[in-house]
Amino acid sequence: MQFCPSVYEHAARVIGKSPWEVSRNGRLLSQAHIETFHLYNHRPIVVGIDIYNLEAEAYGATVDRPAGTGVPAIVRHPYSTSKELMTLEPFNSKTDGRIPMVIEAARRVADKCHKADVRVPLSGPFSLATNLMGFENLLCEIMTGPDLVARMLSHLVAGQVEFCKEVVRQGLDIAFFESAATPPLLSPQDFKNIEFDALKETMKKTAALVGHPVPCIIGGDTAPILDSILETGTGYVCCPAGTDQKLFMNIMQEHPDVMVRINMDPRPMTSKNFGDVEKEVDRIFELANNRGKVCIGTGCLPFETDPQAVLKTKEYILSKST
Repeated sequence: MQFCPSVYEHAARVIGKSPWEVSRNGRLLSQAHIETFHLYNHRPIVVGIDIYNLEAEAYGATVDRPAGTGVPAIVRHPYSTSKELMTLEPFNSKTDGRIPMVIEAARRVADKCHKADVRVPLSGPFSLATNLMGFENLLCEIMTGPDLVARMLSHLVAGQVEFCKEVVRQGLDIAFFESAATPPLLSPQDFKNIEFDALKETMKKTAALVGHPVPCIIGGDTAPILDSILETGTGYVCCPAGTDQKLFMNIMQEHPDVMVRINMDPRPMTSKNFGDVEKEVDRIFELANNRGKVCIGTGCLPFETDPQAVLKTKEYILSKST
């Protein structure tokens, strides 16, 4: 079974820098992901650190510098209502925020890692809206004006499609993330009634641009919304550690052509007891149950994860796959 760790801020650890330093410097960003690929040979390489912040920053949000080795985050949201977001024009992927820097870094990674699957992160509409206006404001509007929220999410799709066009123009591919829309943050009913149309439209239009079904990576408790995720036409889903993974994989038995990444609980990898890692890997293999289209993931690798623990995990997975 292929090992597919999710490497974002952990790439900064590999080159001995903080996530903040790497996230603001294109040369360091490419160096971090190149060296991490040479270390782990993982797929895909998603070139980023704070992967959900890029588009919101391009729309005017401020990304705050964290203490120490924390991950940069947006604390102060530039907007507070869906009506404000409805007035936004798509940002310019060639000039705004760190978008050009990340695309250029991804190009350098692709140039240096010829056999790698290099992706630029792209946020789903709900995750983008959350960063622009704050989840509490968004939740209040879901309760008081759900139709407006749904229209606002659909309005944001155009900007994401333009972003994808620039990524493709540069000879690259995208990785699509929408974890803010997961239960319990958003109920399954609200996911279907408010988020789904915008999500499906984004997936359809970006798939047409890249020439293949786009992976739909949503973390959290996704088993209750899995049927809706599959309705988007995605060819790749994530079975997160935070959901009922047995239920999730039972549903996926009816979809053998869709690739499933089953995520390990990442906590054993930061412990000192490798036996805990072996038990977790064994559990994932049991869940996979000899499925053809399946790989094993980690969720977001914490910055502090020892690279040797990642390598030992990979070796153990390979030993079970032979």
